[in-house]
Amino acid sequence: MKKILTVIGARPQIIKAAAISRELRQNYADTLSEAIVHTGQHYDDAMSEVFFREMGIPQPHFRLEVGSGNHGAQTAAMLQGIEKILTQEACDALLVYGDTNSTLAGALAASKLHIPVIHVEAGLRSFNKSMPEELNRIMCDHASTLLFCPTSTAVQNLANEGFDIAAPLKTTVDHPAVYHCGDVMFDNTLFFSAMAVDRFAESPIAGTEKAYVLATIHRPYNTDDPQRLVSLVEDLLWLTEEGYNVVFPIHPRTLKALQTFASALHARIEANERFYLIPPASFLEMIYLEQQASLIVTDSGGVQKEAYFLRKPSVVVRTETEWVELVAHGSAVLSFEAGEPMREAFKKQLSVKDMEFPPLFGDGKAAAFICSKIAELL
Repeated sequence: MKKILTVIGARPQIIKAAAISRELRQNYADTLSEAIVHTGQHYDDAMSEVFFREMGIPQPHFRLEVGSGNHGAQTAAMLQGIEKILTQEACDALLVYGDTNSTLAGALAASKLHIPVIHVEAGLRSFNKSMPEELNRIMCDHASTLLFCPTSTAVQNLANEGFDIAAPLKTTVDHPAVYHCGDVMFDNTLFFSAMAVDRFAESPIAGTEKAYVLATIHRPYNTDDPQRLVSLVEDLLWLTEEGYNVVFPIHPRTLKALQTFASALHARIEANERFYLIPPASFLEMIYLEQQASLIVTDSGGVQKEAYFLRKPSVVVRTETEWVELVAHGSAVLSFEAGEPMREAFKKQLSVKDMEFPPLFGDGKAAAFICSKIAELL
C-alpha cells in the first residue's frame, strides 16, 4: 500500500480534491491510501468545512490552522507543518492542486525531502508575475515529478519552458512526466450538477426565481483598491437599472472592503430590490446558481470554467486569464476597465445566442486518468 499526502487549503482545492479522493476510494482502495492535510488557508465554515460535508470528501487527517497573513509568514508556517507531517508519516508522494500558497508550500516541502510531487492543474500561465498565483504555479511545476495539465495549451506552456513532454523512460523530478488529462473540475460539475438541481429546485436561493446575472468578485486587486471596488459594484448596480437582477454571493474579503470603504454603497445595494447580496455559496449552491444564470461575471479562475461547462457566457474581471481557451472561443470576455467598457462587455455577452461549447476540457474522466498514472508511478 502506497501513501499519498494531499495538501489543500483554499476553497477551489477542496472542490478539486473531491474528484480525486472519490476515484481513489472507489477504485484504488487496495493499492493507494490518501491522507489529507488542510493548511487552514481558508478557515471559516462557508469557505471550507461546508465543502467537506456537501461533497463527501474525507475529513482532513491533519489541520495546520495557519489562517490568513502575509505571504511569507503564511507560506513559512505551512512549509514547516507539512515538512513535519511528511517526515512522520513516511509518505510515498505528495499531491497538490492549483496555485495557492498551500500548493507552493507542499511542493517545496516534499521536493526538498526527495518525495515525488504530483501537481494537478499544471502548466497554467497568465504571464503576469505580479499575481502571487503565477509565481506559485511556476515554482510548483518545476519541483514536480508528475504534472497533469487540464488543456493542450497548458502542455505547450510547459514545453515552452523546457519540459520534455514526451514520456520519460524513468519518471523523476529531473525527468518529470507531463500529461494532458482534462479538468477535474469538469468531472465534478458533471457529477454534482444533477444533485444541485434536486437540492435547490424546490427551495431556490434568493433571487433565483427570476432571470439574473451572477457575480463573484474576490481577488485583492479588485477588492483592496476602494475606488476600483466602488466602480465595479456601480457597474453591477447599472445592470439593475437596465432591468436585470443581480445575484452576488459575496466573499468575506469583499464584504469587509465594502463595509469599510463604501458603507453608503453597501446600503444602496441592501436597499435595491433587484440586487441580491447573499453569503458565500457552497459548491452545490454555486453550480445551481450558474445553471440558472443568464450571464456570469467573475474574477475566479474556477468560476470561468464552470460557466463554460454549464454553457454560459461570462465576463472575466481581469486583464488576463490562464484559461485562454475561453477567450479564444468567445464564451468569456476579458474586461478590467470599469465604466463604459465593462458595461459594453455585459451587453455583448448578454446578447449571445446559440453558442457552441466544444469539449475543451476533456471528457469528464480526468480523475480516473490521473489516479491510473499515480498508481503506475508508485
